[in-house]
Amino acid sequence: MYYSKMAASMLQRCVLFGRASAKCKTLAFTVRRCLLSASYLDAKIWEQRKEDPHNLAQLASLMDRTYERKLPVSSLTVSRFIDNVSSKEEVGQAEYYLYKFRHSPNCWYLRDWTVHSWFRKCLKHGTRDRALHTLKNKVQYGVFPDDLTFNLLIDSFVKDEDYKGACAVVEEVMLQEAFDLPSTQIVSLYALAKYLATKPELSWQEERSLGAALLIAGLKQENSAGRSAQLLGCALLGKVEMSRGIHAVYHQMPLIWTPGYLRRALDVMESVCSGPEGVQLSKEALDCLEGVLRDPGPVSEVDAAKGDEDAQGAQGTATDEEDQLEREKLPEYATRFQDLSSKLQSLGRVDPGGLLALVSALAQAELAAAEAADGELYARKVEEWEQERQSLIQRERELRERAQQEYQARQAAKASA
Repeated sequence: MYYSKMAASMLQRCVLFGRASAKCKTLAFTVRRCLLSASYLDAKIWEQRKEDPHNLAQLASLMDRTYERKLPVSSLTVSRFIDNVSSKEEVGQAEYYLYKFRHSPNCWYLRDWTVHSWFRKCLKHGTRDRALHTLKNKVQYGVFPDDLTFNLLIDSFVKDEDYKGACAVVEEVMLQEAFDLPSTQIVSLYALAKYLATKPELSWQEERSLGAALLIAGLKQENSAGRSAQLLGCALLGKVEMSRGIHAVYHQMPLIWTPGYLRRALDVMESVCSGPEGVQLSKEALDCLEGVLRDPGPVSEVDAAKGDEDAQGAQGTATDEEDQLEREKLPEYATRFQDLSSKLQSLGRVDPGGLLALVSALAQAELAAAEAADGELYARKVEEWEQERQSLIQRERELRERAQQEYQARQAAKASA
C-alpha cells in the first residue's frame, strides 16, 4: 500500500514536471522567435565595409570653418564623422553636426547609409534616447530610417521591455508608412501588443497613434493577427472620432478622412465571417469594440486640431454635421455588432486569447523566413551603399588632385612673372 501511494505520488510529480517543462519550452521558443535573432542583429556585414579612419577633432574643425565661411559641408564629411564615433560623448557631437547639416544648403544630400550608421552608433554606445529624439524630430535632423533600421530600433526597446519606447518607434514607422517588410509588420505588431498588454492609461492622442499603427500594420497581414489588429485599430480610432470628430482622427496622420471608423471595424468582423476558415478575431479586440459602442465617451467641446483654423475654414460646419450623423448611428452599429458577434461565435472564429498571443504565434511561424529575406536584402543594400560611398571618395580625391594641380599652375605662373 505504501509503495503504491509512493509510486502514484512520483508519477503525479513527473506529469506535472513534464507539463511545466513543455510550457517553459514553448514560452522560451516564443520569446526567442518574437524578437529578432542574434544573426539578424549581427553587425558583421556592416562592419566589413572598407574603413575610412579620420580624426574627429579635425573633421569638426573642418566643418566649423566651412560653415563660418558660409560654404556647404559635403555629405561625405558628415558620414565620416558619424562612422568614426567611438564613445557616448562623441554621439552627442555627431547629433549636433547632423542638425547643422540639415539646416545647410546641402541638406538634401544626407546619405541613407549615414542615417543607418547614426542609429547603429546610438544603439552601440547606449544612447538610445538620442536615437529616439532625432527620430521624433526627423524633419529637424533629416533622418528617415529604412525598414531594416526601424527593426533594429524596435527590437532594442522590446528586449529591454521598454514597450512604450518601442511603440514610439512604431508610430514613426506608421507616419512614414514604412510597413513594407513582413519583419517590420510582425515586430511592430508585437511591440504594440506588448504595450497594450500592460493596460496603460492612454490619452486620446495615444489612442489615435496606436489605432493608426495597428490598422495600417494589420492591413498588411491577411491572418488572425492582422485582422484582430485592424479591428482593434478601428475601434480606437472610432473612439476618437466619436469624442472629437473625424478631423481629429486624420489630422497629420496617414488616414482616410471619410467618417465611419466604427463601421469599418464592423466590416472587418463581417469579412472574417465570410472569409476563409482559420482566420479568427481575438476576444480582446471584440471586447474593446463592444466597450466603445456601449460608451464612446463624452463629446469634447475642444477641437482636437485647434490652432489649425485654415484647415477648418469652410468645411467646419459640414464636418460637424458628419460627426453628428455618425454619432447617431451608434445604436445601429451596436445591433450589428451583436449579430456579427453571435455569427462569429457560431462559426468558431473567436480566439479566446489576446492580440499578443496571436502575434506571438505569427512571429513563431513566419519571422524566421522574414529574417532570411531581410538578410539577403541588407547584404545587397550595404553593397550598394559601399559602392556609392567609394565613388564619392574617388570623386573627392580627383577634385583635390585637380585643385592641387591648378594651385601649382598658378604658383608657377606667379613665379615666372
